[in-house]
Amino acid sequence: MTQLNFKRHRRLRSSATMRSMVKETYLHKEDLIYPIFVMDGENIKNPVKSMPGVFQFSLDKLGEEIDEVVSLGIPSVILFGIPAEKDAVGTGAFHDHGIVQEATRFIKERHPELLVIADTCLCEFTDHGHCGVVEGEKILNDPSLDVLARTAVSQAKAGADIIAPSNMMDGFVAAIRVALDEAGFEDVPIMSYAVKYASGYYGPFREAAEGAPKFGDRKTYQMDPANRLEAFREAESDIEEGADFLIVKPALSYLDIIRDVRNNYHLPIVAYNVSGEYAMIKAAAQNGWIEEKPVVLETLLGMKRAGADLILTYHAKDVARWLEEK
Repeated sequence: MTQLNFKRHRRLRSSATMRSMVKETYLHKEDLIYPIFVMDGENIKNPVKSMPGVFQFSLDKLGEEIDEVVSLGIPSVILFGIPAEKDAVGTGAFHDHGIVQEATRFIKERHPELLVIADTCLCEFTDHGHCGVVEGEKILNDPSLDVLARTAVSQAKAGADIIAPSNMMDGFVAAIRVALDEAGFEDVPIMSYAVKYASGYYGPFREAAEGAPKFGDRKTYQMDPANRLEAFREAESDIEEGADFLIVKPALSYLDIIRDVRNNYHLPIVAYNVSGEYAMIKAAAQNGWIEEKPVVLETLLGMKRAGADLILTYHAKDVARWLEEK
């Protein structure tokens, strides 16, 4: 044995204190963004069947949820709206009294310190379920930009702290930035869904947001999961157009993309831990196949380790509680 020559890496794992001393990556409450689904109506708290623990809220039921978010120390929420009526152009998205606008006002009045991010898209508000203006079965790029810009300005007027466009139309950041600036909202940042893949992981979200496309799919505007270099082109375009944050969506199957974006750009990077990723863990935990807490924490820590600064996750409330336990 005296002739053996090897490194003793286990020395730095010998106790919890030692492991804590050399720990490289941390997960904090401040990293978390919590998604909330708000809908027109009264006395509504509908459970989303495919996402245990997630609900659709009417405004009169939203207060308790927001109070809990604040009490847990979660610093920000992102709002997804479900209108009472839908039409071809998604009028409810840019109406000054639309559901996202009204929810934003409600939250900012109740908890001014809570940062409100407005998801800026049309799919929940159009009767066809696509993220832009449609002609026949073609999603029109440039006409969609006008509607998205109007939506962003309306959300900013309602008090949104950050505009988060998720539609993946070419030029959407440029159009929204110009519109915000011209409306006097030059200090409102854009959290762009810069790298958003056409993913099978979105299924539960489409139930929660009631925004599934009525024809075709979204592959003509969302990215091909096979492509890595395309992510650089998308991110670079959004940076040039004025993005302040870059979202990579989904996260779990795209940790390599998060690392690529982190290594090449210097804006804050947001990982979107999407609905399908959440649902898989919840289902496995409910069946007793995994232990939920360590798997969730390991999953989110992996996103941080890959390079994310922030994580948009439906696990946020549970994670905030677990971090308090530590």
